[in-house]
Amino acid sequence: MNNKKYFMGIDTGTNSSKGVIIDQECNIIATASAEHAMTNPKPGHYEHDADEDWWGDFCRISNKLIADSGVDPHDILAVGASALGADCLPVDEECRPLRKAILYGIDSRATREMADLTELYGEEQIKKWYGRPLCSSDVMPKILWIKNNEPEVYARAHKFITASTFITAKLTGEYVVDRFLGLASFNPLYNSDGTPNPELCKPICRPDQLSAIKEANDIAGTVTAKAAAETGLAEGTPVITGTDDSGAEAISIGVVAPGKMMIQFGSSIYMILGTKELVDDDRLWREEFIVPGLCDISAGTNAAGSLTKWYRDNLFPDALAIEKDGGPDAYQTMMEGVEQIAPGSDGLITLPYFAGERTPINDPLACGCLLGLTLAHTRAHLYRSALESVAYSVNQQIRIMEAHDNVDIDQIFAVGGGVQNPHWMQIVADVTGKEINTPLVTIGASFGDAMMAATAVKYPGFEDFAALTKFIKPGCTFYPNPEAHEQYKAFQVVYDKLYPATVELMHALAKQ
Repeated sequence: MNNKKYFMGIDTGTNSSKGVIIDQECNIIATASAEHAMTNPKPGHYEHDADEDWWGDFCRISNKLIADSGVDPHDILAVGASALGADCLPVDEECRPLRKAILYGIDSRATREMADLTELYGEEQIKKWYGRPLCSSDVMPKILWIKNNEPEVYARAHKFITASTFITAKLTGEYVVDRFLGLASFNPLYNSDGTPNPELCKPICRPDQLSAIKEANDIAGTVTAKAAAETGLAEGTPVITGTDDSGAEAISIGVVAPGKMMIQFGSSIYMILGTKELVDDDRLWREEFIVPGLCDISAGTNAAGSLTKWYRDNLFPDALAIEKDGGPDAYQTMMEGVEQIAPGSDGLITLPYFAGERTPINDPLACGCLLGLTLAHTRAHLYRSALESVAYSVNQQIRIMEAHDNVDIDQIFAVGGGVQNPHWMQIVADVTGKEINTPLVTIGASFGDAMMAATAVKYPGFEDFAALTKFIKPGCTFYPNPEAHEQYKAFQVVYDKLYPATVELMHALAKQ
């Protein structure tokens, strides 16, 4: 072990954080995780405690990885961190949070600010900047919400930052955000060269309240003495800029070229497809990706793992009790009987908009819906329909992407906690009619963080992003069943029509 060198990656997600130490051949030496929970203080408001959930998790995981692996911290050549992106945290001069962090697109509090900004700049200008209308994943409206609703917090803010920036700042004292996350989420507050735009910042915040733009695998700084004491890392260890969790996860499975796609099955769904150029579509997002010269189309479904968790907690308390008594995992128990139900759940369609929705409808007021419920349906039908609803959403967005002439999908990798449910992955393959691959290493974004850390120090074999593909090993492949795919086509048509048919009623309910 003494002759080996190592790299650490830690990722912070919506409900948990995960970390990994890899060696110079990308072998996993140790893994660790920690659970946390988001709070929902008001409808449409979703928050994290940055000190406890973000930095606290990082410190706990870092110390555990070092202890469990037996690795000398001085042999860890670089550290990478990723975290849920497009959130907004105001901090003071000492990087102390001034309020709980406002989370990414699931937080829809800034709808008035989105409308005000659209009126201020005009719809055409907004579309030039974003390629779409403003949405709840944009940080600019979140900052404006703080300005409008919490002026005392706004007045004390030294910086407005995301989770990855916060963790890197705690490690190094440097405020940085990667180009991929910064230019997309904070658009249009930065110029294309990564410098803040003073004129466009004026209604929102001061230019100096934004972080410096760097590449995701640039070295942002080194671990300070204070951070070393808290994390167990060696003082002076290089730390990369880092990125958002979905971007890091896409790197972990080889989205380094056009046509490669990731579907991340976490608390929500996030999809990233590498493209040759920017593709504008009002229903989706597009960015310049982490990999230099590569663009992407991305999409997000708000409820996936959070939807299955809701079903577990509210409809399957017995499965949770069995797990707590030492039995199988609750989600495994919940699948009993589900596999025997025919595609389409015997005529039951679910809209998974339990937390509003991002793409393709961009509607924070959308809500969940079950159509076709009869006395013949059981909770197994409801659960299968929920799993199918996520697959319908994925398929809906894939079809939008493929409708563009210059967009191709060569390979799809599914990642995240949802891939532990093979039946769910088969449903996705059957609904989309596409092969769904899973990687051999399924730990996800933290693996991508560690690999990017290795590229940052140009360790032999990790010279650039393209070099990472040789370390990515395939796991399982789920092939679509032609008969099931044909059956699902009719249900997809109903799914696609259900939101347009009910949107006025959803909005009427939201106003009650």
